[in-house]
Amino acid sequence: MFKHLHKLLLFLVVSFPFQANADWINLSGAENSRNIAEIYVNEDHVKLKLEIFIDDLKIFHDLVPDQLLISPQSDRTSQHERLTRFAQETFQILDDGGVRLPARLNIAEPRLRIKRPSPLVGMINPYTRQPIPGPPKDKRVLYAELIYPFQERPSSLTFIPPTDKNGFPIASIGFVCFHQGVTVVDFRMLGGRSTLSLNWEDPWYSSFDKKQYQRRLQSGIRTYLYIEPYEVRHEILVRIKDMMSWIDFELRGDEFIEEDEFDPVRQKVASFFLDREKVFIDGQRLKPILDRTAYVESTMQRSRFIEIPERVPLNTAMVGVIITYLTDGIPQNVETQWDLFSERLQKVTGSMIDPAGPFPYDLEPEDNILRWDNYLTNYKIPTIEHINIADHHRGLQIPLISLVCLLTTIPMGYFAIVRVGTRRSKLPYLTLAGVIAIGAIVAYPFARISVGGSAIASQITEEDAANLIHSLMKNVYRAFDFREEEDVYDKLAVSVTGDLLTDIYLQSRKSLQIEQAGGAQAKVEEVEVLEAVAQESVRQNGAIDIRTKWSATGTVGHWGHIHTRKNVYEALLTVAPVDEAWKISSIEVLDEMRVDPFKVKPE
Repeated sequence: MFKHLHKLLLFLVVSFPFQANADWINLSGAENSRNIAEIYVNEDHVKLKLEIFIDDLKIFHDLVPDQLLISPQSDRTSQHERLTRFAQETFQILDDGGVRLPARLNIAEPRLRIKRPSPLVGMINPYTRQPIPGPPKDKRVLYAELIYPFQERPSSLTFIPPTDKNGFPIASIGFVCFHQGVTVVDFRMLGGRSTLSLNWEDPWYSSFDKKQYQRRLQSGIRTYLYIEPYEVRHEILVRIKDMMSWIDFELRGDEFIEEDEFDPVRQKVASFFLDREKVFIDGQRLKPILDRTAYVESTMQRSRFIEIPERVPLNTAMVGVIITYLTDGIPQNVETQWDLFSERLQKVTGSMIDPAGPFPYDLEPEDNILRWDNYLTNYKIPTIEHINIADHHRGLQIPLISLVCLLTTIPMGYFAIVRVGTRRSKLPYLTLAGVIAIGAIVAYPFARISVGGSAIASQITEEDAANLIHSLMKNVYRAFDFREEEDVYDKLAVSVTGDLLTDIYLQSRKSLQIEQAGGAQAKVEEVEVLEAVAQESVRQNGAIDIRTKWSATGTVGHWGHIHTRKNVYEALLTVAPVDEAWKISSIEVLDEMRVDPFKVKPE
């Protein structure tokens, strides 16, 4: 009865880890450029990793090893001379005094291009109105790794890629830059001379002089209000180093949060914000629930919770705190005041996210109120409803009381007409027969019984079956929008019955434990039934078996990011009439497939 049910429950109930490639979206297509440069500024050197497109080797010819040449060149200069020329003319790095740094070549070898996440390839960039490019079809590259050493830590570095005599770049290079492990800029196109100001005390605040190279998220503290049916979430994401203005974490070192300091640090952050929570919902302060506290690692490829204690770099360590408020429906207004500013931190990234979408709003000392008002004029809160059995799906309906009354009038009529001889003596029988006939008419809508279970399945068309599955599955998914276990059970009972109800409920409790351990609760936004065929059930008398295929699209949002998952299921559902309503009594999942939620169907 419950074969492969866990496959369905993993998506029904929740739950996918807070981890997705969609966390980073770049419209420039720089990650797909012909050539790629990864720049790492470290304590005493710059490391440059290059992926050189095979057709551009002529520009970077000084890096090509002798053994890779088709034919030896007797007049070719030495590797030392070639590297000196490369550092002086091809890819230059200048310190704050304008001195060009020398280069040392560690690796130069043929490789295949690294595949990087690029979910928007082929789509139209809304700013340039041009298609976002994909990577070259030829994946062959020369991989080169160089070291540019320096003696003293410079206050700035200037990068000059291959350019012509007028200073214009002659090679298409997508680049990313890090300073002591902190992302200074994610993928952009390296276009000409660019200067990086270095903050050695806190590399988070290192930055390029060009506006287009500014970090996607400058603020080390972010605050978000999520307004959803039945709950409001206040989510706060903070960098530990920025929080040191208000909290003494008593760390042993200034480079790492050690493994034994992992939990105390996040507990201090959680307590700090829970004590200072100032969220008003419809003018009232509801009871805050500390939903989750976890370290969050954000990279260009993904974002993830770090739950198991480990050593974390202090420069990039971030802790997320989620505080939840349970509400009745959707509130009319939500407001929070932010008062954590410092000399360096004068702007806090904020946003309000409701069913209509996100509303960014940066907070500053003079403008520190994040307020959401309900303008969802056409929004209807999703509800759970009993799926009543239509009259024409009930089989042959027999009005039991009316039938008994009808049968009773027969002997009355017989005595009145045949057995009694006088006209006067017929009247009582005729009167009684008339009263019984009226009673049969009045009782006709009541005490009806269905006859012929097979007639139910035969009368359910494919359209009827699809509508039924759609309604039932929406109800089941919607039940998990509620937080309290009793609410989940009660809502499930509207559409699920028997052992299946208990099984789903117990599975949901396990899944909620997974969620609390670092997963993120998904909300199913859309159910689409692709196929549905009904037949008389071979498993349960009076029920129907529906072989069906449907898709479920779920979203989860945290700290301003929305992640979407879409699964397609094929299953055999047994649906039975219970108390005048349809309920699912058995599920057998036959197949499950994850699909691209953004793929457009062919016309």
